Amino acid sequence: MKAFEIVLLGCLVVCAVSVAFARDLLTSIIIFMSYSLIMCVIWIFLQSPDLAVTEAAVGAGVTSILFFVTLKKIKAIRKEDPDEQTER
Repeated sequence: MKAFEIVLLGCLVVCAVSVAFARDLLTSIIIFMSYSLIMCVIWIFLQSPDLAVTEAAVGAGVTSILFFVTLKKIKAIRKEDPDEQTER
């Protein structure tokens, strides 16, 4: 069990660093969401189910949805037309 906790902490550090260096906003949000899910599992290992549920609901759920809606509103996420892809 100790090895799994070390792997989780390593993944947590990798997620934190990769969010900082990601160039695409959508990729950053997805990595942030995975960071929150890893934190949720770590809270479960620390025997804090209330914090785990809160982290899953707020960190991975609500915050990520708000980020996705914000990107859509500022038109950072666009639908690609099939005609545009063939022109490139």
